[in-house]
Amino acid sequence: MLRKHKLLITIITAVLTLGLLLSGCGNTGTSQQSEVKMSWNPGPEPSTLDPQMSNGTSEAIMELNLFEGLMRLDNNSNPQNALADSITVSPDGLNYTIKMKDTKWNNGEPVTADDFKAAWMHALDPAAAAEYAYQLFYIKNGEAFNSGTAQAEDVGIKAVDSRTLEITLESPTPYFKSLLALPVYFPVNKQVAETNQDWNLNAETFVSNGPFKMQSWSHNDKMVLIRNTNYWDAQTVKITELTFNLVEDGKAALTAFEAGQLDGTDNLPVSDIERLRQAGLLKSGPYLGNYYYVFNVKKKPLDDSRVRQALALAIDRKSLIDNVFKGGQTPAFAFTPDGIPDYEAGKTFRGVGGDYFREDVAKAKQLLADAGYPEGQNFPELNILYNSNGSHQLPAEAIQDMWSKNLGIKVKLSGQEWQVYLESIQNGQFDIARSGWTGDYVDPMTFLDIFVTEGGNNQPDWSNAVYDKAIAAAKESGDQKVRMQAMHEAEQILMTEMPVMPIYYDVHNYVIKDRIKNVTFSPLGLIDFKNATVEK
Repeated sequence: MLRKHKLLITIITAVLTLGLLLSGCGNTGTSQQSEVKMSWNPGPEPSTLDPQMSNGTSEAIMELNLFEGLMRLDNNSNPQNALADSITVSPDGLNYTIKMKDTKWNNGEPVTADDFKAAWMHALDPAAAAEYAYQLFYIKNGEAFNSGTAQAEDVGIKAVDSRTLEITLESPTPYFKSLLALPVYFPVNKQVAETNQDWNLNAETFVSNGPFKMQSWSHNDKMVLIRNTNYWDAQTVKITELTFNLVEDGKAALTAFEAGQLDGTDNLPVSDIERLRQAGLLKSGPYLGNYYYVFNVKKKPLDDSRVRQALALAIDRKSLIDNVFKGGQTPAFAFTPDGIPDYEAGKTFRGVGGDYFREDVAKAKQLLADAGYPEGQNFPELNILYNSNGSHQLPAEAIQDMWSKNLGIKVKLSGQEWQVYLESIQNGQFDIARSGWTGDYVDPMTFLDIFVTEGGNNQPDWSNAVYDKAIAAAKESGDQKVRMQAMHEAEQILMTEMPVMPIYYDVHNYVIKDRIKNVTFSPLGLIDFKNATVEK
């Protein structure tokens, strides 16, 4: 999402202080409910909470609890009607007619079909440069408008009336309803956005339509959300005050949790994982995500696929997991994680595709020699970039040591604060960088289309025409067998060219107070507090 979103991968970072308990569970009424408070760490200070412009998992968690789209994912990541009252799909799978519920923004204004259309067109507007615009390229002429070869009126989004949307797609898209649950498809109050382009940066101007509304936002500290009484399903929301802490220090967050000052966090220092497991505090769940390193393919010698392959083959992933990460992850020898169905019932995409490489130091040395660097001779000193929040320095140090011992090459390490790190990657100012991705929906495409030429989240800036063609073929077909075969072909190209170096498939480790119940931890990395309750 969400980049690691799922970019983008974002590692969900930590928090520090308060925002805490409760006074009682309350009843289910909309006006007589007693106070029910809880706190969580969604991640660091967001640069934006405009759902069309954000691209990280931490922002997506905040937006999920502040906004409501046409669809919302259930506990199994299946899309269910939210603001959509009914959806009619044409027999050819190209036309969606969506009737909306009669709902309101938290300021009392009605949520309209035109609000949805304006938000989506904003994401597609080339001037906006939204990194997630490509998720709307499924819509007829969405990509053409974004690239400047079509007009706004050509895009297949029509607000028929205040509560009816008609959407025309380029090709049948089996997972389109899941896309409608993504933040980039959330509505934004058109009048508010047109009046103030910075509407999303302060609590005083923030307007949303989800389970919670923003009461206050102390930047780089905490954000306080309260129950939105104008939410269409407000009677199911039991939490009256939800505090999101925005401090990046994971160790401090864990300390606050263990001191009773924080109800939960999932940015856990690796040094504490085993202790938390032994104490019975560690909770784990499925997570459709991966952890990898990005190669800047525009820089020598990383422009040579043999060098990239050599680096990928010369590290010991199991040792990294057992001795550094310690979170129960699975070594990755392909890019797309397991858990996504293939076209044949009972089989998964990963199970069918299998592994594309294996660690092999001898082969790595030969590849490096073939590229002109026998035993690492004359290999330039490169730099590994990582974000300093979270536990990313230790694995970088371990990989640095493995490359030195196995290949005879030296690399430097650089840690940067989260926003600076994101800017460095976005601007191509890196050699090798830590990254990760969390699926936006349950389909291999969410992991593979990020690497199409000039894709918004194509961090290595890699380009391969055959790869692009395979991804296009998968998007153009409504036949699941054809789609899956095309994506297997694409992944094989990706893992041969190796613009990214997979490390592990993720698992969601977190801690949460026992009194907090019914929080939805999605395998897509999202955390939904809509149905959360707090026991006395």
